[in-house]
Amino acid sequence: MNKRARRAAPGTTRPTVTVCRGCCCGTPEVPGLDHTAQLRDLRQALDGTATVRVTDCLDACERANVIVVQPCAEGRKNGGRPVWLGLVNDPDATSDITAWVRGGGPGVTDPPDILDLYTFRPSRRVQAELHDT
Repeated sequence: MNKRARRAAPGTTRPTVTVCRGCCCGTPEVPGLDHTAQLRDLRQALDGTATVRVTDCLDACERANVIVVQPCAEGRKNGGRPVWLGLVNDPDATSDITAWVRGGGPGVTDPPDILDLYTFRPSRRVQAELHDT
């Protein structure tokens, strides 16, 4: 698979995983997690399966580290919507997310029950800002 196919536009043929690395996420303010390793592990585990992108602050700092999983086109057709996950601060949570996304993500595969502990709804303003990026 070439790089262009691997970096498909968000919301097209595969899920998109957006990793916040703004003012709080990915910084020493969230201790005990190797932030670089978390991002590397996500990219390696999802290579060819999902688009992984990094964004600046998603304005949910109280839930650092934040990851948003957006559905692929099939998932959207099935009613899947972006899933916001906060306090993703351990390798097990990252592994649960990657397993779910490899299975298809929102609208294609139900997330593992454990991810209910991380799921939250941001304000409409914050959701709109992610959609515009």
